[in-house]
Amino acid sequence: MDEEGARGRGDDAPDDGAAETGDGPAETGDGPAETGDRSAETGDSVAGAGEGAAGSGSGAGGSQGPGGPVDGGGGDGPVGPPRIPLPRSSVEDTGLPLPDAVPEPMPDPAPASAPLVPLVPLVLEHGVLKALLGAWALAACSAEEALAVEEHLGTCGSCADEARRLREAVGLLHQPESLDLDPSLRTQVLDSCLGRRPPRIPVPRWAAPYDAEAARLDALLQDIGSADWHAPVRLRWFEGEGPVDRRTTVAGVIAHLLSVDGLVATALGLEDPLDQLTAVPDDRTPEARTEAYWKAAHFPPTRSIRRPWREQSHNIVRTTSFTSDGEGETENAVSYGGFELPLRDAMLDRAFECWIHAEDIAKAVDYPYEAPSPRHLHGMIDLTARMLPAALADRRRTGLAAPPAGRHLVPAGAPGRSLRLEIEGSGGGEWLIPLDSPAAVGSAEHEVAHVALDGVEFCRLAAGHVPPEDAAAGQVGDRAAIRDVLFAAASLSRM
Repeated sequence: MDEEGARGRGDDAPDDGAAETGDGPAETGDGPAETGDRSAETGDSVAGAGEGAAGSGSGAGGSQGPGGPVDGGGGDGPVGPPRIPLPRSSVEDTGLPLPDAVPEPMPDPAPASAPLVPLVPLVLEHGVLKALLGAWALAACSAEEALAVEEHLGTCGSCADEARRLREAVGLLHQPESLDLDPSLRTQVLDSCLGRRPPRIPVPRWAAPYDAEAARLDALLQDIGSADWHAPVRLRWFEGEGPVDRRTTVAGVIAHLLSVDGLVATALGLEDPLDQLTAVPDDRTPEARTEAYWKAAHFPPTRSIRRPWREQSHNIVRTTSFTSDGEGETENAVSYGGFELPLRDAMLDRAFECWIHAEDIAKAVDYPYEAPSPRHLHGMIDLTARMLPAALADRRRTGLAAPPAGRHLVPAGAPGRSLRLEIEGSGGGEWLIPLDSPAAVGSAEHEVAHVALDGVEFCRLAAGHVPPEDAAAGQVGDRAAIRDVLFAAASLSRM
C-alpha cells in the first residue's frame, strides 16, 4: 500500500488519536523515525487493536479532538463531527513485520525481610522458673520466658502439677456466671460470722424467715430504677369461689406491706404507721388498713416509701429478739381483724407475704427472683398446712363446702377422716389434714385421700396466684375431700 493511500485513509480515520495512530507503523512504513515519540503508542495499538481503539484523544501525535491533524502537528484545522472508521485490515495481512511489544515494567522487588531468628530458651534457675508459673498460666510471660517454662515443665513433675492447678484456676476466673447473687449467700455469710462469734441476743429461728425475706426484697428494691417504682402490679388473691385482683404500683405494694406489717409492730409495742393518718380505720383487716393508707396519701407512693418500710422491718426483728425467751417463745398475739395468730406464726405469715409480693414486683420489672431457702420454705408450708382445718371449717359454715354425707364432728383430739398432703421438692414433707373437725387429729388409719404438690406450687395456691382447678396435683381417693382442701388452701389468701 503506497503512502498516499495510507494518508488518504488517515483522513477518514476517527478523531480519537488511538484509532488514528493504530495505523501508523503498520501502513506507513516510516516507523518510529517519522512519528517520533508516537512509536510507543502506535506499537501498543498494533500489538492490541482493542487497546488502540479505546485509547484517548491525547495520544503522542498531539491530536486535539475531532478533525485534528493526522501527522501529529499542532495545526489549527477545523473541528468536524466524528466519522465512523473504515474497516481495518489485520496487521498480519500487510506482510510487514510485527512491531516489538513494549515490555511491561517489572514491579520493584519487595525488600528482603530480616532472616527469622529462632527463639532460644533462657537458661534460668529452678526457683526463677517456679516463680514464673503464675505469670505463665495468665499468659503474661515473654516468648523467651514462656519457652523456658514449657521446656522446664517437661522435666520437672512438681512444677508441672503446679502449672496444671494454676491453669485450672485461671479457667475458673473466666467462667461465665450470672451476676445475680445466690439467695442463700446472705445466710451463709451470717452463719459463718455468727459461728465465730455468737450474737449476744440472737434472732429467734421463727423470726429468721421474715428477716431473710425482707432483706431479699430490699435488695431487689435497691436494684430497680426510679421509673420502676411506678410500674403496674396486679395483686391477686382468692375469695369465695373465684379469684380477685387489685391494681397498684411497685410503691403501692411496699405501702401495703408497711400497713400490714404494722399489725405485728403494734403487737410488739412499736409505732403503728397508720397513726399518722387523719382517719385511722376501725377495721384491722389487712385490706382495710391498706386501702386507708392508699387513700390518705395526697400523691401515689414513690420510692420514698422504702425507707419507713425497711426501718419498720428492722425494728420488728430487733424487738422480737428482745421479747422472746430462750426457747423463742412469746406470749404476744397478732390480731388480723377476724382471727389471731401467735407472734411466731405471724412472723412466718409476714415472711410468706413478703416473698409472694416480692415475686409480684419482680414480675412487673422483669427481675429474676428465687424461692426462699428450703428451711424457711418448709416453715411457711407447715404454717399453711396447720391452718387448713380451720379454713375448711369456715367454708363449711358459710356453705361454700358441704359437709360429708353421714358424717358428724368428731370430739376434740379424736382421730377422724384425714387427707394426706404430700409436698414434694424443696422444703417438702407430709401432713395429715383432719377433714371432719378442726380440733380432730389426723390419722393414717382414717386416710381417705392423698394429694401431692410441689412446694412452691402449693405456696402459690395458698397465695391465690394459682386457681384450685389448675393446681398441678397428684390426686388419689375421695375427690370431694380433695376439692374441699384445695379450695380451702386458696381461701387462705388475702390482699
